[in-house]
Amino acid sequence: MTTIENRELYHIDSLELGPMENFVYLIQDKNTKRAAVVDPAWDVDAIEQLEQQRGVKITDILLTHSHHDHINGIAGILEKHDAQLHLLKPEAQFWGQQLQTPTLHHGGDFIQLGETQIEILHTPGHTPGSACYKINNDLITGDTLFVFGCGRCDLAGGDPEQMYTTLKKMGEELPPQTVILPGHNYSVKPTSCMHDELEGNPFLHFDNPKDFIQYRMHDHDRIRHSPYHAEPKR
Repeated sequence: MTTIENRELYHIDSLELGPMENFVYLIQDKNTKRAAVVDPAWDVDAIEQLEQQRGVKITDILLTHSHHDHINGIAGILEKHDAQLHLLKPEAQFWGQQLQTPTLHHGGDFIQLGETQIEILHTPGHTPGSACYKINNDLITGDTLFVFGCGRCDLAGGDPEQMYTTLKKMGEELPPQTVILPGHNYSVKPTSCMHDELEGNPFLHFDNPKDFIQYRMHDHDRIRHSPYHAEPKR
């Protein structure tokens, strides 16, 4: 378990769960003891044990996207918690599931978790409605941005040109001190910051979509393997 501490209003724990090295995050508002679980999957008991250990109550479920390895614990959470499910509207349309009263959002919306404000960024590329969740300088990135990597674009709903645009925008607009909290533990370290990603993530080194698409769709998986290390700009 990894803990992001020393936040005035909140803290974030991560659990690495399942055969695909998923990170499941628990965002906790310190004053109200409300908690949001991000991408609940694989081991609901472990998530609930963390909830009890921290003395909080899960009131919200946040989805970065709808692939099975990020959602297979939703039913288990909802069996025991009256939690509100949040995802972007384009992802709900892509997913196509008949969800029970989810809260559908657009990029730029905010979720209020007690006294903690969570901003939703629409970051398509891995799926049409992929989302990142920003809490001050902490950014939960799902399968959009990994530490020194990025999500695949050859699965259903993937679009490498959208991914290029998304990552380019993130690199230009997010502060360099932004803490990256990815959806999988695929790197030599579990977290990073945007400054280090701009320096060492090869997917952020391209200046045109054509070269990015060639690398993402054809070259990367042939020449790189996890755990990913930083790579200098060419």
